[in-house]
Amino acid sequence: MAVKYKKKCIRCKKNYVLVTWRERFPTCFECQKNELNGEIDDPKMKKMFDIPDEFYKENGFLRSIKVNYIRYGGLSEPQIEAFKKTVKKMKDEKKE
Repeated sequence: MAVKYKKKCIRCKKNYVLVTWRERFPTCFECQKNELNGEIDDPKMKKMFDIPDEFYKENGFLRSIKVNYIRYGGLSEPQIEAFKKTVKKMKDEKKE
């Protein structure tokens, strides 16, 4: 497991974000909130992205996948599988 530490958001410079060494430009949930509110027409994708906001607050990866879908209109199969795997892992951790 990677070491996680808090770093200030690159946009607002006031909120802290939990990051690992891989994340160069950490962005908090509050700064990305407007990007996440885009319209999703595909019912299959709408169901996939219908997870609690709590998960999006905790995980920058989930936010980036949703923003990329809204921005570009599609995702690759590996991106979809990684999203589902991460959500499943977070749900399992929450149950414990």
